[in-house]
Amino acid sequence: MSAKIRLYVEHPLGAGQSVPLDRDQAHYLFGVMRLSVGAYVALFNGQDGEWLAEVAEAGKRGGTLVCLEQTKPLQLPPDLWLMFAPIKKARTDFIVEKAAEMGAARILPVQTEFTNSERIRQDRLQAHAVEAAEQCGGTYVPEVADLQKLPRLLDLWPAERQLMFCDEAEVGNALQLAAETQKVAPWAILIGPEGGFSEAERKRLHALPQSHVVSLGPRILRADTAAVAAMTLWQQALGDW
Repeated sequence: MSAKIRLYVEHPLGAGQSVPLDRDQAHYLFGVMRLSVGAYVALFNGQDGEWLAEVAEAGKRGGTLVCLEQTKPLQLPPDLWLMFAPIKKARTDFIVEKAAEMGAARILPVQTEFTNSERIRQDRLQAHAVEAAEQCGGTYVPEVADLQKLPRLLDLWPAERQLMFCDEAEVGNALQLAAETQKVAPWAILIGPEGGFSEAERKRLHALPQSHVVSLGPRILRADTAAVAAMTLWQQALGDW
């Protein structure tokens, strides 16, 4: 028994557990993917791992799946936040998708002095994180927080959380993340806006005791590229890769 389709559900999962489907889920499984009673679907909810489920009822407006057996345990990512300044819609979507795929535990859009976008659709970005987890085989979905102003976030910064500050002003300098630095501590990565950080923001970030300034190479990267590059560097040095 195997399932080719993975589906995120907001419902407890366990042996013999019935899982109701809403209209959109039923349309996707039975209208788009053409599944019928007896077909198998892999389910996950971000808490109970992945479960093989069988279609027990199939309708145009709903349906029911029944959990058979667990196929994967819950795999939690490292305690890593990705903080980034929102950019154009499609590229912000890309950042959220890649952060979910690459193992961010939480995704925090931040508003800086030079942020191009002053609002986001949190629910839409959360849906992108869910889709990324469905497609990459993950069993955990990171929370996408609502847009927060960077100064307020720094005012409330947790004392134990280290910060990988990707400063575009350091392009070309050999500033790397030391593999021995606080390996078991919670971390965050901060990617700036396309206009860069202001001098006041850069000064405050450099002064933060938990801040570790890192260069992402000899060239200035686009924000979406920088997010992937920074997560790759962190995962290789301190993460679960």
